[in-house]
Order: sequence, then C-alpha cells, then structure tokens
Amino acid sequence: MAISEKLVNAGFEYAKEVYAAKGVDVEAAMAKAADTTISLHCWQGDDVNGCEGDSEGASNGIATTGNYPGKARNADELRADLDFVMPMIPGKSKLNLHASYAELHGKKIDRDAYTIEQFQGWVDWAKEKKIGLDFNPTYFSHPYVEDGFTLASRNEKHRKFWIEHGKRCREIGEEFGKQLGIPCVINHWMPDGYKDFQEDSVTPRKLMLDSLDEIFAAKDIPTTYVKDAIESKLFGLGVEAYTVVSGEFALAYALTRGKLVCTDAGHFHPTEQISQKISAIMQFMPEMLLHVSRPMRWDSDHVVALDDELQNIMNEIVKGGYEKRVNIALDFFDASINRCAAWVIGTRNSQKALLKAFLCPTDEIKKAEAEQDYTSRLALQEEAKTLPFTAVWDMYCLRQGAPVGDEWLKQVKQYEKDVQFKRG
Repeated sequence: MAISEKLVNAGFEYAKEVYAAKGVDVEAAMAKAADTTISLHCWQGDDVNGCEGDSEGASNGIATTGNYPGKARNADELRADLDFVMPMIPGKSKLNLHASYAELHGKKIDRDAYTIEQFQGWVDWAKEKKIGLDFNPTYFSHPYVEDGFTLASRNEKHRKFWIEHGKRCREIGEEFGKQLGIPCVINHWMPDGYKDFQEDSVTPRKLMLDSLDEIFAAKDIPTTYVKDAIESKLFGLGVEAYTVVSGEFALAYALTRGKLVCTDAGHFHPTEQISQKISAIMQFMPEMLLHVSRPMRWDSDHVVALDDELQNIMNEIVKGGYEKRVNIALDFFDASINRCAAWVIGTRNSQKALLKAFLCPTDEIKKAEAEQDYTSRLALQEEAKTLPFTAVWDMYCLRQGAPVGDEWLKQVKQYEKDVQFKRG
C-alpha cells in the first residue's frame, strides 16, 4: 500500500522535533545530502559487456554471475534503462562509464584509437540529463591482456597498446569535462598479476610505474576537466597470488604523483574496513575516490546493502567534513536479479546512509569523547541508531520526486514486463 503524503508529513514533523532536541537541523541535513553527488556505474545494466560489438563479455580478471533475463544489449537500451532508473533515486547523480562502452557504429576501431567521437552519444545524453560523466580505461576483456598483464606486460607491443589506451582515455575525459562543465574523474584499475606465487615482484611494478608515468606525462590536463585516480586490489580472478597495483603501490603513486587514490570496499583483506582508511588518507591528500561496493568472502561486488560498513563509510565522510573532497562512486554488478532494481537498491541505500550520516548528532557524541566520557559516547552512539530516520528519508524522497518506500518496485516490475523481458 502506498504511503500517503499526509502520513509522510506527520512522521516528518515528529522526526524534526526529535532531531532538533538532539541539536540536528533536519532541513540542513537534507540539503547537504541532496548536494552530494554519487556516481552511478553503467556496467550494472549489461553485466560489464560493453558496447564494442565483438566483446565476449567480462573477462581477464573480472566476471559477472547470473543469467536474469532482460539485460541491455546496446548503448540505447542501456541509456533507456538509466532514464527509467534515475527518477527513482533522490539526490545528485553522475554516470560512470568504462571505455568499453564506446559506440563504434560498425567501424573497426581499437581502444588505442578511441576519441570523443565514440562517446559523443553519451555526452549528448548527459547534457540532456544535466549530469556529469566519469570515466575508466578498460584494461580487461581484450586479447591484449596477456596472461593477466596490461601496463606491466613484458610484451612491449601490448604494453604500448595499453599506454596509448590510457592516453586516449584522458583526452576523452577532458572532453567530458569541457562539454559538460563538470570535472571527469578517471579511474585507472589494472588487473595485472599472477595466479601463483611470483619469483620477481619488482619488474612488473617497475613496468607499471613507467607506464603510468608515460600516460600522465603525455598531457597536462587541468583538474577543472579531469581528476585522475589509481585503484588498488588485493587479488582478482586468475591473479590470486600477486597483484601489481597493491594498496601500497596505489597510495604511494597517488601521493608522489599528485593523483587521487581510489579505495574500493572490496579490494582489501576481508578483515579490513575502508571506513577506517578514509580519515588517514585525507590527512595527506586533497581528494580521493571511493568505490562503494559489498564484498562477500571475496571481491564479488554484490549490490550495496544498508549494512554497518556502508553506514560507517558515509559517517566517516560526513564527520570528517569530506563530502566535497571524497568522490563517491558505486561499483557492483549482479546478473542474478533485475538489473534496474539492483541500481535502485544499491544507490538508494547509499543515499540513505549518506542522509543518515548528516542527521547524526555527532557534535554531542564528539563532546563526550573529548571529555573522555566513554560511557556517554557509547550510549549516545547507540541511541543515534534508532532516531526516526525513516520519516526523514520518506520526506526526502517525496521532495525529490522519488518514490516513497518500496513503491519503486512496482514500476520496475512493470518495466521488466513491458520492456526488459521482450529483449530476449
């Protein structure tokens, strides 16, 4: 049953009073949440297949599981799905593209020769939506990923190919920034590594260092157009023993080269929490990139759930005052459920955690901590968990024109029947 606007208003007025008693301005919290951008990832809609035409799908260190019907088969269907999904998501959005989503229109163009022409359809769409585009070189799903190596390949022909791909992607990202007036965050993730224990860990890292330096030295692009990031990984499919761009490599490279480090929720040891890394990184870097995902036993990129770690991540961003310095992007892909529903669930959960972080009476809790009153700190932290957040979220959705509660699910089910299931 749909929640009536009258009921939403009644709950909101109650919540405003409760939060006000804790020193929280609900209207200000909602405004801040609405002004914080979350970048949606295009690859959830088609299982990371891309639009190049002859792709065999995700491979070379990346995989999607499941065969739920109705995935997007080309860029037009993918954009149609995004057009359908985005009104269900409150707040400010961008779209995160991979280079493998180039529209070639039947031409034979390889990734080392891509230009803005192959992405102008995405730019025109983003202009209509009044959103920005982020970008990623696609260092996977290609014959030149030789034994799991790209920028660290000992095959000079292959390594040079990937260097040129990186250069082209930065030029394309620059065009995104110029045409849309919103900086494009370009994230470089390379799957390079070994399946079994390596004998030489040094040479691949030297090659990776040289390759990245060559990519970034090719052109000095103002950060008003492009912000470059380097993403680490603990291990991946087929590279379980050794990953060239480890956490230490990525962080050191970003710090010494003036780049952003990308911290992914699933790219560390299972006992590590990236929420604990944010404030440490931000002491030394003006900005960082965050990939919000949900690992389950390994980096399996499940749809983001409203769990403790997601809330801790958003809490760290908000409590540190980093909402303008942390670039928030999503990274999950699940082919076992409706792909539009996955986008809505994961993004709405991220927005929920963000709004809840802005609503936390953190000043009161920080005061107790500073006074070493750890009893009050714990008590207040626990009480904050059951403040009437849901009533504020419902009003937030209502004001943003997004469905309240689970009303969006009915729309997805109808779209699934009318559009997605007819794709075959």
